[in-house]
Amino acid sequence: MSEEKFYYQTEAAELLRMMISSVYSNKDIFLRELISNASDALDKRRIEALTNSELAENTNPEIKIEANPDERTLSVSDNGIGMSRDELIKFLGTIAKSGTKEFLKAAKDSNTQQELIGQFGVGFYSVFMAAEKVEVITRKLGTNETYKFVSDGEGSFTIDEAEPRSECGTTVKLFLKPKTDDDAKDYSEEWTIRGIIAKYSDFISWPIFFKDKIVNSQKAIWQRPDSEITEEEYNEFYKHLTHDWRDPLAHIKINAEGSTNFKGLLFVPSEAPFDLFMNPESGGISLYINRVFIMNDCKELIPAYMRFIRGVVDSEDLSLNISREILQDEPIIRVIRRSTQRKILNEFRKMLNDDREKYIKLWLAFGKILKEGIIQDHEHAKNLLEISLFRTTANDEWTTLAEYEARMKPDQKGIYCLAGRDNLSALKASPKLEPFTSKGYEVLLMTDPVDEVILSEANYILDENAKDLLNIARDDVTPYTDDEKKANDEKAKELEADFEPLRKKALEVFADKLENAKLSFTLTNSPACLRDSQNGMSLQMENILRSAGQVPPVQKRILELNADNPIIKKLITLAKDNENDDRVSDFLRVLYDQAIILEGAAPEDPAGFVKRIDELMTLALGD
Repeated sequence: MSEEKFYYQTEAAELLRMMISSVYSNKDIFLRELISNASDALDKRRIEALTNSELAENTNPEIKIEANPDERTLSVSDNGIGMSRDELIKFLGTIAKSGTKEFLKAAKDSNTQQELIGQFGVGFYSVFMAAEKVEVITRKLGTNETYKFVSDGEGSFTIDEAEPRSECGTTVKLFLKPKTDDDAKDYSEEWTIRGIIAKYSDFISWPIFFKDKIVNSQKAIWQRPDSEITEEEYNEFYKHLTHDWRDPLAHIKINAEGSTNFKGLLFVPSEAPFDLFMNPESGGISLYINRVFIMNDCKELIPAYMRFIRGVVDSEDLSLNISREILQDEPIIRVIRRSTQRKILNEFRKMLNDDREKYIKLWLAFGKILKEGIIQDHEHAKNLLEISLFRTTANDEWTTLAEYEARMKPDQKGIYCLAGRDNLSALKASPKLEPFTSKGYEVLLMTDPVDEVILSEANYILDENAKDLLNIARDDVTPYTDDEKKANDEKAKELEADFEPLRKKALEVFADKLENAKLSFTLTNSPACLRDSQNGMSLQMENILRSAGQVPPVQKRILELNADNPIIKKLITLAKDNENDDRVSDFLRVLYDQAIILEGAAPEDPAGFVKRIDELMTLALGD
């Protein structure tokens, strides 16, 4: 047979140029596509051998890559199923004609499970991003004829008989474009080739030979039964995947079968990466399709509050566009995402119940991030809240809401909570705790910024029969019975006349900061504290809004003064005798600034605060 020349269908040449220049954003993709096509061909030969006893099984399946920098050529060979002359015309001569799709369609009648990767005839043409000409030598399984396909991607191709191959299979030889100063990579260079294989094709199940050595690991352990994998193998794979030198804290295996099939292997790192909070877009889950790498950090597969999870998800159902770079079947992605979230949360709950020590390590590293989901993810907010851990005034142990509720006193109105600065010791010293701890009530100490939002939303998330979370920073939340509150109100009324000058002066000095000043019989040690009004916003919430670039509305708070404290008693007398005495204003400012500091904020006038403290020390020490 003499050489025959063929022309692509109408407008195909223009389509090819558009595809090469705009569809593929990364030139490296062409080698991934060729390796994937070679892997498909080996899969097809294996399946044909199973269903056709006249065809011998491939005893040495392999993919070979050869490069010649001097001649600027790169070849990818396989001993798979190969192609006939008609198939060359049909699959390579017709752009966007999928050989794999037709093969799968024909194979359905055989009820043989398929794990084929590519869209042969589409990805093939990505070679022209790097090559000025391509030559394909192929022999079909079960035939003796060998054919050669040649094209420069400019609108035509030729097919001719070729020197016989010793066995069936295909060799794709690229004649690379001349290297220019603008080229970042040389695709005939050894380390460039090794790097692309390691990134995109490391888990292809067939051996890839380069320089007479196997260069892919073939260890897609997420495809293997859990019973066959040792802990050392899991750890080794995690380190290979993430380049983290430490062992992971835990691994999560996913094997979803049904309307959507996918497998996954996810890991919880033992420690938070240093840039986890500085760079929330980093890390994540890698997407594979039948062991072929598609993309890192596939944000569609996992929510932001699980961004610390590392691992892979491998789908055999997922459809891609012709470049494999943009996911096109969003419903499948949503199914994978929901299934992955549920699996992770179920594993976390199991760890919480079965291995508390390990779960605490997870919480210390990633609890702040997980709690973001309580606000962001309404579907899973309740589950996230139930597996959240909190510190408490009762002991130094972590507790869940359910565990706290089991310890509640019979007459307790709800779960008492105090949110504040991220310094636990400072929060434990808050004057707001005094009324509750003096009566033996336990209070949850919430030290993460997101806790302020959780406190405002939690009661809408939990079941109706769950105990409410009560923010003890609010003026209307107290541990007292109605009789106790009535008794305190009566004592305050008795001192009302004596206290009025001091209250008046406080509202005058802090006209833009205080809603009210009142006497308290609930503080046991501290002279004063600031409380949020019933519908007010805490200092911490104000800071959260400012850090997000928002300007919070002006907030007025309640200054609570301890009626039994000696300082307050003397200050009441001083104001009663002469409310215009400058010392009254100065002492009130000191008390206010002290209360602000205990809230985790800084005084607005640090220099004035220090000056007034100096004057107080001078007064106390005398001449």
